[in-house]
Amino acid sequence: MHTSCNESNLKKRKPICRPETEARYRPALELYAASRLSCVEICRRCGVSLNGFSRYVSTYHRHLMLERNGIKCSREEADGIKIDPRRGQHPDIHARYREAIAACDSMDYIECNVSQIAREFGLDGTNLANQLRRHYPGVLEFREQARQRLGVADNMPRGMRPWCGEQYAEAVDILRADRYVTVQDVAERCYVSYTGLEQHLIFYHKELVENRIKIRKQAVKQRRKGKITGLGTLHAPMPATVAKYAEALHLYGTTPMSARKIAQQTGVSVKGFYEYLHTWHVDLVCKRRAVAYEEDEAVDWSTARRYNPATAAKYAAAIARLKESGLATATVAAEFGLHPESFRQYLKEHEPELHAALGMTKTDGGKMVSPKSMEKYREAIHAYDATLESLKSICRRLGLNECSLGQFIRRQFPEMVERRKQREQEWKRNKADEPSDGPALKKSAEEKELILKALSQCGGKKRDAAKLLGIGKTKLYKKLKELGLTA
Repeated sequence: MHTSCNESNLKKRKPICRPETEARYRPALELYAASRLSCVEICRRCGVSLNGFSRYVSTYHRHLMLERNGIKCSREEADGIKIDPRRGQHPDIHARYREAIAACDSMDYIECNVSQIAREFGLDGTNLANQLRRHYPGVLEFREQARQRLGVADNMPRGMRPWCGEQYAEAVDILRADRYVTVQDVAERCYVSYTGLEQHLIFYHKELVENRIKIRKQAVKQRRKGKITGLGTLHAPMPATVAKYAEALHLYGTTPMSARKIAQQTGVSVKGFYEYLHTWHVDLVCKRRAVAYEEDEAVDWSTARRYNPATAAKYAAAIARLKESGLATATVAAEFGLHPESFRQYLKEHEPELHAALGMTKTDGGKMVSPKSMEKYREAIHAYDATLESLKSICRRLGLNECSLGQFIRRQFPEMVERRKQREQEWKRNKADEPSDGPALKKSAEEKELILKALSQCGGKKRDAAKLLGIGKTKLYKKLKELGLTA
């Protein structure tokens, strides 16, 4: 452990602690300053949060934290002092063994073994030896060389015990061969103690431990299924999560049901099931949505189809019927209770060959249209484009569905709709230019010509002609009677 003072940190303004925060942590702070109890024990006794108390001490009473670690300084100097502990060694542990480790590194205690030094400082010999092996291997090497040079021996074996090496040999080989497997998994597979194997690796296979630490650092924030994470564990779902979604996942892979319906049927959360699929079974989602999937590569969802397997199953029978019978798309859609336009759109996206084989032709505007539909709506389209008769009147006269005809014209002939609007606006402008009591209505000849023109534009429909003339239907009937135009 070493300390460093950053002058810029001294200039930083310390935040002001709230009175309620001071009151909450006061008993814990008194124990922290007066005793050597661990922070965990202090927080347990005082009933406060460990994370909150640790942050409170490091922010507002840093000098006490440094004092616990053997660094005495004033409040003003404390903010500029950093503590860099050895990896895996807690500052409290360092403070506890600091004097004993310094004695092991001193020639004054070279004639004493590690156990004798530990007893002198009131410590456990095994724990002190573990601290030396794990964090201060240079001290052990110095002691061995110095004792051999001075001829001091305690007749104790050094290094790895043969039986210990044999016990963990298989586990070490597996860890060297597979860098993604965890130490805990290997310990369970080889039927050895997890903590024992971990200590064995730290003491006698430091290069292996350092290599695995390096791999873990590279894996930070790179969560990939079945791969090691920055914590040294495999990125995989919890067994409870796997069991929870097992039935839903089976249905998702074997039926055309949507994920929402599967979640409702199996009683799991819809959002949770979606997240489970996209986190752990992206390959299955891509398969259902016909998207290319490559492991460790980003998925291009822009190519995903818009319909799920349930939609494909919905249209399957109708498509088979369309291929066998050669009937019109609308006829087959009506036979199976489908919306004709939705059915056509599905055919266009997922059955392009069948869609092209139905004899679709292009209009002048570049739209694809069925010849049968053109034949069916030909007269209505001509009346719509040549006159100002309302769509409702045209459909009533020709026995057509107003909604279907309107959609057909808007979809296939948008330019015709624009022409119709322009004609209606021009008619209204011309009508507005004529005064209501002007010559056109005063002179019977001109009045008659105007009414006949309106009737012609509206296909003989008096209601529509009255609207174009800007008069009521009753008034139009009266004018027709006056001019002798009634049948």
